[in-house]
Amino acid sequence: MTENTHRQQRILLVDDEPAFRELAGRWLAKHNYHVRSAGSLAQAEQAIAEFDADLVLLDLSMPPSFDPQETLQSIGLFAGRPVIIITGHADRELALKAVELGAWDFIAKPIDPELLAVVVRRAITKHTLEKELNQLKQVTAKAQGAETYIGHSQNAQMIRGLIERIAPTDVRVLVTGPSGTGKEVISQALHDMSHRSSKAFVSVHCGAIPAELLESELFGYVKGAFTGAEKDKVGLLSLADGGTLFLDEIGEMPLVMQVKLLRVLQEGTFFPVGGREQKHIDIRVVSATNADLFAKVQAGSFREDLYYRIKGVNIETQALAERLEDVPVLLQAFLKHLENLQSRNLQLMPDAMQWFRDQTWQGNVRELRNALESVASISPTGRITMEDIQLLYPNRVAQLLQTHPSEYATNSDGTLDEQVRELEIRLIHQALTHHQDNRTQAAKQLGISRQGLIKKIERYGL
Repeated sequence: MTENTHRQQRILLVDDEPAFRELAGRWLAKHNYHVRSAGSLAQAEQAIAEFDADLVLLDLSMPPSFDPQETLQSIGLFAGRPVIIITGHADRELALKAVELGAWDFIAKPIDPELLAVVVRRAITKHTLEKELNQLKQVTAKAQGAETYIGHSQNAQMIRGLIERIAPTDVRVLVTGPSGTGKEVISQALHDMSHRSSKAFVSVHCGAIPAELLESELFGYVKGAFTGAEKDKVGLLSLADGGTLFLDEIGEMPLVMQVKLLRVLQEGTFFPVGGREQKHIDIRVVSATNADLFAKVQAGSFREDLYYRIKGVNIETQALAERLEDVPVLLQAFLKHLENLQSRNLQLMPDAMQWFRDQTWQGNVRELRNALESVASISPTGRITMEDIQLLYPNRVAQLLQTHPSEYATNSDGTLDEQVRELEIRLIHQALTHHQDNRTQAAKQLGISRQGLIKKIERYGL
């Protein structure tokens, strides 16, 4: 499950009945939740101070007064965490009042375990996404330097720390890791935070330029150096003078060029193709590769002396599948970028966000970004739904519908209340989408008042 990519999710269970706390606690623990119990509001207040709960299950009638109104006033004690009210049937109106006061939802006793599973999962997912969005806002508030490498995983934090330490120096850097994991973003950040930031950042893809052209592209050439050289051309090395030269996929550089690059790094000089005037340059070299360069050295396809010249400090990125907790933060950053480009509001619906979180993304961050941009492009209203995703990724969606049916489809075997709830959510989404978020028109289509629609939107957290 997605939540397993984070720490174990925590639930505070507040109920005055010991037997209920014991049974419910055991059931939740079996579903991989860390549960702490409290038998009174005073105990709950003490527990929340030392137990960072992701969700609170709160009985409506609590000692010493057993006054539901007093319990309602305690919702604020839980500091913005989602609160699910547990109530008897007779307390339905009070439970609705609790929802108006900020509770996430309410469940009537006796509790249907399957309904509890769905409600708890959705509430915790929303709370997790809100925390991740707040972290994103802290990242994008700076939006510069090391902070452009987005993520709050341990690997992302370590990389940002390395960037901040070595960027002000001229040490050479080798960035390694799978394709699509942000190696050029790291290299650009190293340049932007260096004393060379006012000069050029020149990027060269060593595998994209044919071997016979790579020398003239890097070193430039003089008029008449070869057929077609009708005038002097400045090479990329000269363009990078004073700045940073980024050698992407350096593992694909031909051996002949490796020798010539080594000379440049050793002496800081070179000759343009066909030229006799020696050029002096001052550059910082940052290299990147998805290959195992040391294995290439042992195989004889990469020079050992060049390897140690470019290595300096090694920054290693991880595959996105190893840091899935970064997916929501990356999605929000990409959505913000798309909003600026397209001048329209974009929003991932909860089930769509869950779908993105449940993929392994073998193409890493690049694939994630391309997938989001593709789905956003076919979303007419900007509210990205599972229907949009299914048009482009029918096989992936079908697979998840089999493995996670409760998250992506209505459970026809559920209780009547559960099916009604899911149907209402779906109909509200459809009405709002059809009327481009005009709540008055959506309410008319649904046959309810505008205020009634607003209450349902608030209740369901839409």
